[in-house]
Amino acid sequence: MPKFIDSHAMTPFTADELKKLQNLPPDEFGVSHHDILFSEQDDKIYCVLDAPDAEAIHAHHAKAGITCDWVHQVESTRR
Repeated sequence: MPKFIDSHAMTPFTADELKKLQNLPPDEFGVSHHDILFSEQDDKIYCVLDAPDAEAIHAHHAKAGITCDWVHQVESTRR
């Protein structure tokens, strides 16, 4: 499964909500969270996601009312 990283505002999420999202199964777009990095101070989230394509990433975030600043397909040294 391809891996992506994106960035967007942390608002309206809390740290506790992000921790719960981390372990959810893949959604209807085939997107699952590999890791969620965040800075409350900077109001920023960096999602590392497994997804079939970038369009699925955008649909996943749109469902939550979020617009990504950017989305990039990446590779990881982890499996």
